Amino acid sequence: MATTEPLDPLLRDIAGPTPGQMMRKRILGHQGLLLGAVVLGVLLFVAIFAPLLAPHDPYAQSLMTRMEPPVFLGGDWAHPLGTDHLGRDYLSRLIYGARVSLLIGAVAAFISGVIGTTMGVSAGYFGGRVDMVVTFLINVRLAMPVVLVALAVVAILGGSLQVVIVVLGLLLWDRFAVVMRASTLQVRNREYVAAARAIGASTPRVILSEIMPNIANNLIVVVTLEMAHAILLEAALSFLGLGVQPPTPSWGLMVSEGKNMMLFEPWMVVIPGVVLFVLVLAINLVGDGLRDVTAPENRS
Repeated sequence: MATTEPLDPLLRDIAGPTPGQMMRKRILGHQGLLLGAVVLGVLLFVAIFAPLLAPHDPYAQSLMTRMEPPVFLGGDWAHPLGTDHLGRDYLSRLIYGARVSLLIGAVAAFISGVIGTTMGVSAGYFGGRVDMVVTFLINVRLAMPVVLVALAVVAILGGSLQVVIVVLGLLLWDRFAVVMRASTLQVRNREYVAAARAIGASTPRVILSEIMPNIANNLIVVVTLEMAHAILLEAALSFLGLGVQPPTPSWGLMVSEGKNMMLFEPWMVVIPGVVLFVLVLAINLVGDGLRDVTAPENRS
C-alpha cells in the first residue's frame, strides 16, 4: 500500500487527460464558440423572460408618443429605443420579437431535420432503390426555389406563425438529406459498424448507436445553418407582408413597417436589422464551434 499512493499521480500523468477534460479544454479554447454561445444565451434568456424584461406592452398603441427617437438620438428613457408609427415601444417589440425568431428557427429546423436526416441516413445505409428514391426527391426539392414556393404557399394558406413554421419545416430538409446521406456512406462500412452487425445488432440499433454518433458533428452544423436560414426566410416573408402578421412582434415585420420612414428615421430599420444579424451570426458561430470541438479527428 505504501508504494501505491506515490505512483498514482505518475500513472495519471502517463494516462493523460480524460475525454471530458479534453472536450472542456477544446470548448474553452474556441473563442468563436464561446462568443456565439454567450450572445445566443443572452438572446435566449431575453426571449424566455420577455414579459419580465419588456418595459411596456408590445401591443399597446399611443398616437401621442408615436415616432419618438431612441435615447442616443435625443429621445427619453421612457422609451429607450423609441416608438414606432403607432406609438408602440420599440424595445418591447424587439424583446418579444426574439421569441418569434427563435421559435420559428428552432421548430422549423427540428421538422426539416427529422425529415432530412431520416431520408439521408436511410439512403446512405440501405443504398439501392432507397437511395435512388431519396436522390430523386432531393433533386426535385433542389429544383424548387425556396423563397418562391414559400411565398406561393403562404399566400394561398394565409400568413400566420403556425403556417410559416410548417412551410419552412417542409421546405428546408434537402441539406439535411444531402449531408446525412454522404456522411452515412462514409461510415457504413467501417469496422465498428461491421462488428455491430456481426454480433447480431438490429438495423435500428446499428444506425442509432454506431452511425448517428459518428455523423452527429455534421448534423450539428446543418441544424445551425438551417436554423439561421429559417430565421432569415421568416424575416423576408414578414418583410413582404406574407409572414407573421401584425400586430405580432417580428423583426422582419419591424423592418417592413419602418422602410417607409427609412430616409427620415433610419433607426427604425437599422435596429431590428442589426439584432437579426447578431442572432444569425451567433447561431453560425455556435455551429462552427461545435463542429470543430466534436470532429472525430479531435477525439483522440
